[in-house]
Amino acid sequence: MEKLTLKEIAEKLGTTAPFDAEITEISTDTRKLPEGCLFLALRGKKFDGHNFVRQAIEAGAVCAVTDTQIENLPCLVVKDTGKALLDIANLYRNKFSIPVVAVTGSVGKTTTKELIACVLSEKYNTLKTEANLNNEIGMPKTILNLTSQHGAMVLEMGMNHFGEISNMTNSAQPTVAVITNIGFSHVENLGSQEGIKKAKLEILEGMKEDAPLVTNADDALLCTLKSELSRPVYTFSTRGNPADVSAEDIKEENGVTTFTICHGDKKSLAVLPAVGEHNVKNALSAYLVGTLAGMDEQEILCGLAKYQPTGMRQNIMEKNGQIIIADCYNASPDSMQAGLNVLGNYLADGRKIAVLGDMLELGNMSDELHARVGIMAKHAGIDMLFCYGKASEKIAESAGDKIQKFCTDNAEILTQKLRETVQEGDVLLFKASHGMHLENIIESLYGV
Repeated sequence: MEKLTLKEIAEKLGTTAPFDAEITEISTDTRKLPEGCLFLALRGKKFDGHNFVRQAIEAGAVCAVTDTQIENLPCLVVKDTGKALLDIANLYRNKFSIPVVAVTGSVGKTTTKELIACVLSEKYNTLKTEANLNNEIGMPKTILNLTSQHGAMVLEMGMNHFGEISNMTNSAQPTVAVITNIGFSHVENLGSQEGIKKAKLEILEGMKEDAPLVTNADDALLCTLKSELSRPVYTFSTRGNPADVSAEDIKEENGVTTFTICHGDKKSLAVLPAVGEHNVKNALSAYLVGTLAGMDEQEILCGLAKYQPTGMRQNIMEKNGQIIIADCYNASPDSMQAGLNVLGNYLADGRKIAVLGDMLELGNMSDELHARVGIMAKHAGIDMLFCYGKASEKIAESAGDKIQKFCTDNAEILTQKLRETVQEGDVLLFKASHGMHLENIIESLYGV
């Protein structure tokens, strides 16, 4: 973080500084208090940073941002310290004139963010959201990690409720936005896919009127934005729909996808170290962001080729003579379909086995959407289906009788059944919401 002054922060927050000083870091954790830091006391459901303000000052914090004056301690008093963090990040962001890309969507946000960062890194020193720090606390903290050495920034924006993306985009003021798709994630809180679309479109609120949006021409709820919005809208497609860029000749082999990118009259061969049509879409969005950032085609293609899946998102590995597709970070009907497509298309010597767990936060649509996944499994070209969790019983019910099925809500029983069943040459997809912790099953079976 470059230096700010306590007085300019106070002015931004609409409060008064007890004195002036240089601030070199904003911290919300008393365990991380470097010299010159400003401690920001957040309130949460299970914690209250105000209980640690005195400890922070004694440990060397210059001052604290609080929502109440703490006796005999230097404080910038505001109404809401969470909003103050976003406001300070906005103050800091505006000291930089660089491309800032914001990414949201129901499925594929993190992969798309990573692909865009890979592309932009071919030309710029690029700061990106790490892991899943994509909320109203993690995102501003990412902004505050900017330095004069950075030439671009990619921010992931997630949400559970209306207003959250609005708060983040007004803090970040993106120069480009990407909306990957509209699915069913968090429909329990947002009511419908139309509600999800409305929440995702909040990303435009922090952008200039002429700042471009990149989005999915294959998504029924997003394909009309080009004609509906006054700002520039650039689209991508893998299914032959009218779009600014599209993909043809998609081929998957040994965890790598090759495809032809069609951009106007130009056609280019792209190599992506990942599989699945959904990842081709994510790559096309990164291609568009690269062109908007003034990059040449070879730089963009080189960036795409350097992508590597991370964490629990469609990480493909070989263990004990079996191929494991570990995709345990989140799940929705759209991402389940994507995972089943990858499994169904995988060239296997043995059987294709789907281990599917509950999709969470679907509210009163849970039964309907789990049943829909069962129909997907029925037509996916798989040999065996293991269902884990109470809600996933609906997957098993609608998958038909032609697939061998096993259903349980007990992790130990599932692990033992898999251990007895899987053979050398089999390909296994593990897919569920993170709260189901399928990664623990993988660890028990394979030690990874």
